[in-house]
Amino acid sequence: MKSRFSSEPQRHDAPPVTGVLITNLGSPDAPTPTAVRRYLAEFLADPRVVELPRWLWWLILHGIILRVRPARSARAYAKIWTAQGSPLLEISRQQQATLQQALQTRWPGPIQVALGMRYGQPSIATALAELRAAGARRVLVLPLYPQYASATTGSTFDAVAAVLQGWRWLPDLRFVSHYHDDAGYIRVLAEHIQTYWATQGRPDKLLFSFHGIPQRTFLAGDPYHCECHKTARLVAEQLGLAADSWQLCFQSRFGREAWLQPYTDHTLQALGAAGTRRVDVVCPGFSADCLETLEEIDEQNHALFLQAGGQAFHYIPALNVHPDHIALLSDLIARELQGWSTTDLPTLQAAADLSLQRARALGAEQ
Repeated sequence: MKSRFSSEPQRHDAPPVTGVLITNLGSPDAPTPTAVRRYLAEFLADPRVVELPRWLWWLILHGIILRVRPARSARAYAKIWTAQGSPLLEISRQQQATLQQALQTRWPGPIQVALGMRYGQPSIATALAELRAAGARRVLVLPLYPQYASATTGSTFDAVAAVLQGWRWLPDLRFVSHYHDDAGYIRVLAEHIQTYWATQGRPDKLLFSFHGIPQRTFLAGDPYHCECHKTARLVAEQLGLAADSWQLCFQSRFGREAWLQPYTDHTLQALGAAGTRRVDVVCPGFSADCLETLEEIDEQNHALFLQAGGQAFHYIPALNVHPDHIALLSDLIARELQGWSTTDLPTLQAAADLSLQRARALGAEQ
């Protein structure tokens, strides 16, 4: 009878590796209706994303949404697609590579950074398998969502746990649930905005636009709303902004029910109609630019503001692979790894060689 748990050879001659799994939401494989339909089917089937009775939501999803939305979403993805593919995936891969370099210079033992997307490819299962193959006996999971939400960070934990349910030998596991008020994160965000203003000038109003969630989710106890407000408030304080020079709003609502308010599109239309000349928008909840920032904010909402009477709209890019962002994430990871092995590689290898000798004396082959 085949076991549900994985089979994996135990190696005594390899020093233990510290694994770091960074995750983000994901993208379709291509800006086509077929690829987008496949991606949306996985994304919208997640019970953390849509909290309706499964039978009812299955009928809505497969009977209506997946028949209509893929073509429209594919056109939006096509506007931002590059020669390298999805901007989110390309930036995430760059973040993985630069974090690998940064951590190798500060972590004494072997360390491996893997990238997994919650939906689409590379999957969280693929990334965890990569870490296991590298010999990672300790794994830190860092979802690149600064503010916790059940639909993002919570869903990531579900995916990690689902994969590990099939592993025979579980690694030590740590999970970063949020860093919305981390002093380094706030400082880097504020400096990023200041640097942009140094070359582009300052706006009449700065909008902090966060991805929305249904209002009922917030009322059920999700801390996301509060964490978004705290991030925006701390950055505004760091920048020394007057209360009337900045505002928080929420974008990307889906469906007809009430989501967190005020809505970004309505806010921009109201500002334009009220005579606000220039608005800058920053999206602190997105660690990498993606469809929601490049197309929804810098195209759709940009046009709405100008059509309503505004004169100038500036989108301040996400932190992406800015060196200060990578340094911040590296600091965050190093802090979360405290208490795990700080032994250098030669010492670890010597211990592994001794372990192999003892294992062979007991009859083991490797």
